[in-house]
Amino acid sequence: MRISEETLENFKISYPLEKLAPLERILFLDIETTGFAARSSYLYLIGCAYYQDGKWRTIQWMAENFDQETAILTSFFDFAKTFHYLVHFNGNNFDLPFITQKCESLSLPYSFAGFRGIDLYKRIAPYKYFLKLPNCKQKTLEQFLGIDRKDVFSGAELIGIYQDYVKNPSEFAENALLLHNADDIKGMLETLPMLAYYDLFNTPVKARKVQANSYKDLNGNKRKELLMFLTPDNRLPKLISANTRDCHFRGEGDEACIRVPIYEGELKYFYSNYQDYYYLPAEDMALHKSVAGFVSKNHRIPASAANCYTRKTSSYLPQWNILFEPFFKRDYKSSELFFELTDDLKRNRQAFSKYANHVLNMMASVY
Repeated sequence: MRISEETLENFKISYPLEKLAPLERILFLDIETTGFAARSSYLYLIGCAYYQDGKWRTIQWMAENFDQETAILTSFFDFAKTFHYLVHFNGNNFDLPFITQKCESLSLPYSFAGFRGIDLYKRIAPYKYFLKLPNCKQKTLEQFLGIDRKDVFSGAELIGIYQDYVKNPSEFAENALLLHNADDIKGMLETLPMLAYYDLFNTPVKARKVQANSYKDLNGNKRKELLMFLTPDNRLPKLISANTRDCHFRGEGDEACIRVPIYEGELKYFYSNYQDYYYLPAEDMALHKSVAGFVSKNHRIPASAANCYTRKTSSYLPQWNILFEPFFKRDYKSSELFFELTDDLKRNRQAFSKYANHVLNMMASVY
């Protein structure tokens, strides 16, 4: 069994990983195998990164032949027993099940029952379209952040290299195998800032400044929009922008802004208990029976769900589920929901923070 260790001198992570767990309790994990199925392929390399004495370090256990799976698994679990958190990239779908099945097939008494897992892929993948990524592979994230790799081989190419290494060991093959895994481990550390995008959607943001803005659209019509300036919980490593449903997001570093159209005009508020109302066709409005009883029977009809409303001309903001009440619609069958931009709301910074999160969640669900 080949063991390789390295101290990453002057290596710093530009993401507050300690918010997730104590650094000394976190272990990064990545494995290399000769296939996807544990029962028909071999586990030949386990690599880890960890924080000790103020520095990041890596350790790798490589099987020099097909009979050393037990040896590298035993060494790994013996080393890992002092850690409580496992960080991996898509490990929930591959690394952890593969190791678990290997331990079962080799009758080894190990499991991940005592660990809490943090899957970087699972956290970032839901936002790949928002980030305009073609996929969520680790190498794609590294390229997005401008991270350079020394390794030039893919995992599939390394399968042949390892099989040749078992038959005819060479320094070139050994270095290639260790380097690929080492770059995977370091790549996980270096792509941690991508978690800032996860935090953007999963940590309540605060609107530090809110203002209305007037502009002219492409047809020369005057429009208004709401600008909400935000401070992300963690620095966004790269500029991102997104547009959907006439809303726009732009963010980089410690600053972000959401633009939402302000609708000015007449909307309708629909009463749910329409059985208690009359509809007045001439006035195009509904009145409660306790009031409408004074209206001539010739000028009123029993209200229905579709016409039991009152009309109001004001300024409105869109919402995609009922966040603020009362809510308004253009007509009964419309799926678009609005709430009134009242004077009281304009002074409520907490409400705008709530609304900013609402808009972000909408944008994430659309993308």
